[in-house]
Amino acid sequence: MKKKLQVFISSTYIDMIEERQAAVTAVLNAGHIPAGMELFKSGDQSQKDTIKRWIDESDVYMLILGGRYGSLDPESGKSYTHWEYDYAGEQGKRRFAIVIKDEKLMDKARENPNFMEREHYTQYQNFKSEVLNNISKFYEDIKDIKLTVMESLKEYEADDSLVGWVKSDSIQNNEKILLENTELLKENAQLSKENDILNQKLAQKTDLNGFQYAEVKSVLETTVIKLPKKVDESETEMTLFKFFVSRANLFSTGVTNSSRSNDLALYVYYNVAPKLMQFGLLEKLKVTGVQYEKIQTTKEGLRFLAQHEIEKAARIKSVKD
Repeated sequence: MKKKLQVFISSTYIDMIEERQAAVTAVLNAGHIPAGMELFKSGDQSQKDTIKRWIDESDVYMLILGGRYGSLDPESGKSYTHWEYDYAGEQGKRRFAIVIKDEKLMDKARENPNFMEREHYTQYQNFKSEVLNNISKFYEDIKDIKLTVMESLKEYEADDSLVGWVKSDSIQNNEKILLENTELLKENAQLSKENDILNQKLAQKTDLNGFQYAEVKSVLETTVIKLPKKVDESETEMTLFKFFVSRANLFSTGVTNSSRSNDLALYVYYNVAPKLMQFGLLEKLKVTGVQYEKIQTTKEGLRFLAQHEIEKAARIKSVKD
């Protein structure tokens, strides 16, 4: 009788729901047993032990790598997906990965900016390089995932060193696992619906050209500018955030590259504004009937400033209370 391989499917969760479901379907259609821990919350040591046991009991480890690195495991410093991948390798498991193409990733990121890693970008790139140096294939759509799964499992079926599950005394355990996975698939479908609702709520809050207020503020607070001597005798250094907030009126009325503009306006136009424009906080406007252009605060920029005022008022209130 043909042996059934247990395939542990690993990926980040929120951005890989459709891809993982396609992989599970492909594994089942190939006559094998899918397993995965995406329904468990990250960060629980007992759950990590359960993940280890599931990987230990699996014959094959499959990774679907999208554009996110995922939440970090405080013990290893790696993302949980990265940790699972390395652990499977340490246990000598057969591993193969299906990696998203850059073009597909850009499409997904346009739908939801959170599908592209920002916070741990360097770690993500290092992990991706590690994966691509081992057995891996790229995918552009769902059919690529199904095809890769079918082809890869066909090769592993011929590997005599993989025991798998066979019909004998263990048949009852086999049926139990299949039933458990059926239940997991049902729960996964329910979680997918809940996730869609959460994504809709998240999208409503993401109104700064795909960035959250806190994300933009964090970048601006870590970007330092130095005013030139012709603008400020002391050559003051300050964060881009402080400059934008303190010069809110200047940006609201706009700065131009007119020959009549003062040194401060020209410095802001050519040196500061481009840094703020990349987040959609400022925009360039063509002034009718003149040769110069104006840069002015956008609606997103005004929302950002309003959020800052709300935040500041809340801090003052908490101190008084």
